[in-house]
Amino acid sequence: MEMSFGKVSSIMRYPVKSFAGERLDACEMETSGLAGDRIGAFRDETKQGWNSYITARQIPAMLSYHATVKDDILHVVSPEGRALRWDGELLADMQRHSKIEMSMTGYKAPHLEEPGLLAVDAAPVLIVTDASRRKLEAAWGKELDIRRFRPNLVLAMNDPAFDDAQWIGRRLLIGTAELRVDSFCGRCSMIGLEPDTLQHDPSLHKTVSRQFGNHFGLYASVSVSGAIRIGDDVYEI
Repeated sequence: MEMSFGKVSSIMRYPVKSFAGERLDACEMETSGLAGDRIGAFRDETKQGWNSYITARQIPAMLSYHATVKDDILHVVSPEGRALRWDGELLADMQRHSKIEMSMTGYKAPHLEEPGLLAVDAAPVLIVTDASRRKLEAAWGKELDIRRFRPNLVLAMNDPAFDDAQWIGRRLLIGTAELRVDSFCGRCSMIGLEPDTLQHDPSLHKTVSRQFGNHFGLYASVSVSGAIRIGDDVYEI
């Protein structure tokens, strides 16, 4: 096998769309994406389709809720430290942040209700390379908290000048999983939210838009299911 391009430096999972997530040492990649990722979402009852998803763009406080999955059970800790589950108590707690009439939609896990696609965006897996991170930090003039971009996999590249564009349409072997890189990830104003303070800095999105074509990160789909661990090498196949 050819020399690796780099290694997995971070694995992140976000069990509830727009909630803070969890760092993992290892994960299972299923055909629908990282197991346990975006298995819960809140919706605006007055809207249909993709536009019905409620995110931190409407309710920044969502980023202050921390979601984890253990033994197929979704656990949530509120900003005040309350332990919650995926039930009406959590819905009531969320409802206090907005006048939007919300509903809850769950996917795949046994205690949730709807099978099928998860509440992901354009593709199941989001990859960010440290090469692109450094380029954006240089352009923005500030250190980046990678959590702003909500990646599933962060890769430490062997070549500090690596260009993400060369992977579009290519397949990657990471651990025992095979991924296909489908496209760049287009960005929205949500990246301006600092994950801990919730302060909004629009200059980051402006920098990404003006200097990077509003792209940061790579969307990928899963060609072959498998396991990925921190430190796994990344190969093209």
